[in-house]
Amino acid sequence: MRFVRDIIAPLLAGLAFFALFQITVGSFKVYGSCMLPNVQPGEYIIVSKIAYFFHPPKRGEVIVFHSPQNPNADLIKRIIALPGDTIEIKDGFVFVNNTPLVENYTFEAPHYSFPLMEIPADHYFVLGDNRNNSADSHKGWTVPCENIVGNAWLTYWPPQKWRLIEHYKIDTGKQEAKFGKLSLTMKMLCPTK
Repeated sequence: MRFVRDIIAPLLAGLAFFALFQITVGSFKVYGSCMLPNVQPGEYIIVSKIAYFFHPPKRGEVIVFHSPQNPNADLIKRIIALPGDTIEIKDGFVFVNNTPLVENYTFEAPHYSFPLMEIPADHYFVLGDNRNNSADSHKGWTVPCENIVGNAWLTYWPPQKWRLIEHYKIDTGKQEAKFGKLSLTMKMLCPTK
């Protein structure tokens, strides 16, 4: 009986904890610079695999997913548009449902265009924060819901870089108001004749 209590019980508890950990979270290494300045190349991140059991993915959240082009590769990007949204990229701005986004989390504005498109049901439009150095949905693909591994939660390696990964709420109504204020400020700072 003592053998069961001292050896078998802790071993079973450890295995149960390990199995629960594997089901609920995952660990991934970030390759490339597509998420600069928010996630650095070479960082290891923890992903919550159960986050989307409680709510659907939202605009502005950083996710890890199986690439639609290569199911053996996992990618990290930010959700920009949801199923049924329209997306367009022009003049250095990303437009969701005809509203330009104010994106203070990006490395720089996009130097490319993307034609107006409606996101299919159960698909998500994702972009890297390093807009001009990211193979993402502006290349013509979207992420099916079933490809999403989970919500990027925190970086844990290297230890001195430990931090929560920032998710930004993208509310197109508020974005429109912010963009209007930004445009007014630019007109005041740079008047035109």
